[in-house]
Amino acid sequence: QVQLVESGGGLVQAGGPLRLPCAASGGTFSGHGMGWFRQAPGKEREFVGVIMRSGGTTYYADSVKGRFTISRDNAKNTVFLQMNNLKPEDTAVYYCAARGIITMAIMTSTLAYDYWGQGTQVTVSS
Repeated sequence: QVQLVESGGGLVQAGGPLRLPCAASGGTFSGHGMGWFRQAPGKEREFVGVIMRSGGTTYYADSVKGRFTISRDNAKNTVFLQMNNLKPEDTAVYYCAARGIITMAIMTSTLAYDYWGQGTQVTVSS
């Protein structure tokens, strides 16, 4: 059983940066691919990006490509979502999620992930 806890959310001005850590416990962190999702009010939860178990491969949604970066520190059991040049449309609750093996065919689906954090609110003001 893997427990995930996101932090680092808050209010930021458009154009600013924010970094979200997600700390994992209770499992073999290095054995899990880690995804980031977000959910805005009234909308479905959507894929933001994913980092594979090795940390060498990442994929991003087109809406955040070039602005967001996912990294992981397997020694500290933590995955990070670095968000730069934030836009008001990035306002959402951000979630991290874990799955043992993630493939490109399933990485964007919320159903593919076994474990979820509670989420952290990010609000971008214009």
